[in-house]
This record gives sequence, structure tokens and C-alpha cells, in this order.
Amino acid sequence: MKQKTIEKRVEIVGIGLHKGVPVKMILEPLEANSGIVFYRSDLGVSIELKPENVVDTTMATVLGKGKVRVSTIEHFLSAIAAYGIDNLRICLDNEEVPIMDGSAIGYCMLLEEAGICVQNANKKAIAIRKPIEIVEAQKFVRVEPSEKMIFDFSIDFDHPAIRNQQYKFTFSTKAYKEEIARARTFGFLHEVNYLRSKGLAKGGDLSNCIVLDESGILNKEGLRYKEEFVRHKILDAIGDMALLGMPLLGTYISFAGSHKLNHFLTKQLLSDEKAYEIINLEDKAEEENLEYAYETH
Repeated sequence: MKQKTIEKRVEIVGIGLHKGVPVKMILEPLEANSGIVFYRSDLGVSIELKPENVVDTTMATVLGKGKVRVSTIEHFLSAIAAYGIDNLRICLDNEEVPIMDGSAIGYCMLLEEAGICVQNANKKAIAIRKPIEIVEAQKFVRVEPSEKMIFDFSIDFDHPAIRNQQYKFTFSTKAYKEEIARARTFGFLHEVNYLRSKGLAKGGDLSNCIVLDESGILNKEGLRYKEEFVRHKILDAIGDMALLGMPLLGTYISFAGSHKLNHFLTKQLLSDEKAYEIINLEDKAEEENLEYAYETH
């Protein structure tokens, strides 16, 4: 199984969720074994995608180098992980990745417009060999050995529109587009008001976020999926696990996980050499499972 990049340069202009300012995002192909690289074109600084470059996980996953930041990357990373992109340069002329409609479907369309290019270098994956878990009070995130990529997420909110939701997703590009990509980020009205008082969520509105008041959702069009909230948490988790730099061959399980816990999980996993194995996807049994997973039809 070979590495992938995009066939041609594409660009899009959107709004950052927290700063609320316009941002141009340009995607460019990269050579094999380059990895995922963010480039702040306004400052001339490149930041590689890897766990040690994560500097904040409070409201979103944020990469940093010195004082330079690239923020709210998880939805976009989720899409590029779903399409099996290994090498890509993401040029931004501001701090945040454009939020689009609060889901990942816009990024999927952008990647399909760019086209997928198969490169002449073997793809690698990180295979889980023993369970690793991060716990915080009632919340937890865990990875376990598995022959397929599986994301099993549960949430429980004391809110009539959410309550207890659980979704188990067996990864494939096709299933991602159908089951996960359209799930939007969500927030509570009182939280949005508080965030705005702190200079955040300035770009958030009903066009790019599910907003809930005390009794229900404010979006007139309603939900895209019955369990849209927990499906979005899976979208986030796929993006956060992409910080490993290669596909995760294992099962991810969580109750009420967050960007912070996902970040701790990637760091804990990589610090324990017995917990994982980097496999070269050539003449391996695992390749068959992944080859099928990345089919788009």
C-alpha cells in the first residue's frame, strides 16, 4: 500500500471559528515521506504535524512553534485522515483553519476537487499492541489492539436534545463520508455568550455550529443525524489521532473524551514502545484491511 498526496493545488477562503476573521487556506502536494506540514504564509513559519507541537487543547487542537499558532485543526485533520493523505502542505494566512459548516464535509469536497495522487513509497501504520488508557474522573479515552480501525464513542449530557448517545464506527473512507463527515460541532448558548465575552467563538453562528439553549436546538433545519453529537465527537477523535502521523490500526474507545485527553493519549502511546508497532504496509496481512478501508466507492 502506497503513500498519498493530492494531485493539484486548491484553495478556499472561509472564517475562523474563534477569531471570526477571513482566512485563505491553500493545499499543496508534498513529496513522499514529507508528512503533514502547516505553513503560516503571513509569517513565513512551518509547523509539522506531531504531538510534541501541540500547545493548547482548551477549545480546539492548536499547534505552535515559538509564538506562532495554527488553531482549530481537528476537523480538517479528520478529513485528510479519512482520505488516507500522508503528505500535504496546508498554507494559511491567519491563525485558524476555516470552520466551513462546522463539519468535515466541505474539506472532503475540497480534497476530491484536488484529486488523490498515489506516490511511489510504502505507507506505514501504527498498530496497537497493548491497551493504553487516559482517565479523568468519569471520562476516559483508550486504544486497544484490533485488526481494523474502529472508533467507539459514548457521551452523556444532562440536556433533553442529547442525553446518552453511543456510536460505533468501523472506519472506511466511504463510511466516513456517509456516517461521520456531515456531523457538526455543537455548543450551548450560555457557553457561546461566555466565550464571546472572552474574545472567542466570534465566527460561530447557526451556519457552522449546532447551538443549544436550555430546552432544545436553535437550528431551524434540525439535526443531520439522530446521533449527530456523538458522531461529531468521533469526527474530532479521528482528527486528534491523526497527530500520530500515520493511520491508527486499533480500536479507539471513549466516554466523554476531549481534545485534551486525546492529546495525552497520543503522547502516552508514543512513550511506551511496547504499546505499538510501526508497520510497513507491504506484504502484511494488515494491508488488506486498510486497502479496503480507503476505497471511496
